[in-house]
Amino acid sequence: MTFEMQQIIAFNAIVSSGSLGRAANALNITQPALSRTIRRLEEQVGAPLFERHSKGMQLTDVGQALMPHASMLQRESEQAREEIQAMLGLARGTIRVGAVASIACHVLPLAIGSVTSKWPRLKVQIIEGVWDRLANALVSREIDLALAVEADAGEDIEPVKDCRWFDSSTVVASRRHPLRKRRKLTLADTLGERWALMPKGTEPYEHLKRMLSRQGLPMPNIVVETRSVTSLKSLISHSGFIGWMPEPMFDADLKAGMIDSLNIAGADDKRTLTAFRRRGGILPAPAVKLLDELRAMTSARSK
Repeated sequence: MTFEMQQIIAFNAIVSSGSLGRAANALNITQPALSRTIRRLEEQVGAPLFERHSKGMQLTDVGQALMPHASMLQRESEQAREEIQAMLGLARGTIRVGAVASIACHVLPLAIGSVTSKWPRLKVQIIEGVWDRLANALVSREIDLALAVEADAGEDIEPVKDCRWFDSSTVVASRRHPLRKRRKLTLADTLGERWALMPKGTEPYEHLKRMLSRQGLPMPNIVVETRSVTSLKSLISHSGFIGWMPEPMFDADLKAGMIDSLNIAGADDKRTLTAFRRRGGILPAPAVKLLDELRAMTSARSK
């Protein structure tokens, strides 16, 4: 079944807005024209895609099945147009990249700054999150590159083998935390304190668990679990919590005198970071430019 892109754009606009009127305004067309476009798409599919209600438009089961494919088709069409126009010097291309928080705080801004200075017509879209969010975004083509901790990426994603670097995670607390007054502080001394951490199943949680397990120690007293880096930093710097963070993530807080690692032997651990891409297919040209910059940066860091 072959779809017309105009129909796909119309379908996605209604899904996004939830209303025929709002979708027509967003597309700058009349409601009757939009209705005719959707009716032709429904005739082609052979089933209704929306249920019409007084309060808006709701997807039918067939519409729900079409939605992820329609979103991907429109995104691929836009990326193809941007890439061709960028190559011809007619428009800007867009780098779509996702990163875990520690990379989004340090390595990625440096790479983007360098790329956009060399290619000033490029734009950048960034999402930040833990691995499951980035993997879903990569597979759904919301992003073209994901920067995260090296891991088994699955069937649809592969690491970029020549783009790897390292950093360390460590146990952190505020500069005013009472534990800093103790002499000969040990890692075991921190476990009964109130901890704030990324949730179970995320890479930071599992990394801490592995580090403690190697030393024969249990997981600490985790009082708060959150995926919000802002919340984690606030809990640690202002509310007396202990945390576990990659060093680049709290670099600015360290310089501001808010957060620092605890002076404990064995309370840190190295990890390997890498770029990921979808298996097969061609990486869009804007993403290639960012990847080339990351390769140069990470090669220098690995030496």
